[in-house]
Amino acid sequence: MLSDVERAVLAEIDEAGIGRTLLEMISVPSVTGSAAESELQHLLAGRLERLGLDVDLWSMDLDALRADPEFPGTEAERAEAWGLVGVTGDGGDGPTFVLQGHVDVVPPGDPDAWNGDPFVPRVVRDVVHGRGACDMKAGLTAHLAALTAIRAAGVRLRGRVGVHFVVGEEDGGLGAFGTLRRGHRGDVCVITEPTGGTLVTANAGALTFRIAVPGRAAHGSARDQGVSAIDAYVPLHGALARLEAERNRDAHPLMAGHPIPYALSVGTVRAGDWASSVPDLLVAEGRLGVRLGEDPAEARAAFERCVAEACAADPWLRDHPPTVTWPGGQFASGRLPEGHPLPELIRGAHADTGGAADPRECGAPYGSDLRLYSGAGIPTLQYGPGDIRVAHSAREQVAVAEVVEVARTLAVTVLRTVGTR
Repeated sequence: MLSDVERAVLAEIDEAGIGRTLLEMISVPSVTGSAAESELQHLLAGRLERLGLDVDLWSMDLDALRADPEFPGTEAERAEAWGLVGVTGDGGDGPTFVLQGHVDVVPPGDPDAWNGDPFVPRVVRDVVHGRGACDMKAGLTAHLAALTAIRAAGVRLRGRVGVHFVVGEEDGGLGAFGTLRRGHRGDVCVITEPTGGTLVTANAGALTFRIAVPGRAAHGSARDQGVSAIDAYVPLHGALARLEAERNRDAHPLMAGHPIPYALSVGTVRAGDWASSVPDLLVAEGRLGVRLGEDPAEARAAFERCVAEACAADPWLRDHPPTVTWPGGQFASGRLPEGHPLPELIRGAHADTGGAADPRECGAPYGSDLRLYSGAGIPTLQYGPGDIRVAHSAREQVAVAEVVEVARTLAVTVLRTVGTR
């Protein structure tokens, strides 16, 4: 049942304001590593200041973070990165509830695949289309709406709410890593990644790999005098497919709903520099899924062992072994501690605020900032508006009603966690 304080807060949830905020944020093309990523952090800092939060907006020391032995890796080039945390100042003797979300989005890709400019949001009835709509400008909007309603209702909190807006999630987690290294912490954390009405309490990990396969150059008319790096790669590709099948046997029950919980995918293949030459180098890059609870070092070792065994069985590769390296993002797996009360708190708030279906608990096959917060000892789950299946695509969209529902649920969950005076 809702308390009088909770009803007062819910009355302040502004659906029209939620729509305006979502459109404003999508309009900032905050692609990972771009200047607009920093622009959005400064825009959001102003919003948090107007809400009366104690705001920490700082330029991250990229060299120091990259030198940290636990640095999670990056893929995008960047000259700067800004951290942003806002904390309510009226609590003191209660827990701190962290609302976390990333401001960066992936590039829009082929402009012809979109119905218009991907950074000019398009509204069709209740649905907003655009890059970042669900991943995760809708989640940021839900955080702001919940906190705005709490402040507008004049509620005095016993504990605190910490809002962590981070950069660089899409390419490894730089922003979350830097925020935690700066000392910002909490007792529980909700990340509003698009979860489609579920509570994501576990993430698989994902490690970026690169395989450089040697060949021997020759004129195309005398290809028998060379060795094509493309042909040399073929047995490796088959071996990687078998490794994926092996690593997906007996997946954890939280991951059982996914056909391939720990996907091994080759995303790019580059070979050759001239049409009439036998290519002497092929470089394949991809991602290796990390099983729940698996040490990333063990996952890397299994991958390298697979490549070595495939090379041992091939006459050319046996004497000319490929080089395996691990550039880019390195996501470990992460999980909310089993039996933690946070999922039940959210379910209760969801039901009491009139939410439709009871959110079920599940795991996700992708990496996220969840593993950094849970790895820092902060119980964390994902619950947010939108469907991950349309994220990173030209079909990206979110219904405003979903953002409103999540904002209502979060507002009540926060009140019940941190308490009121």
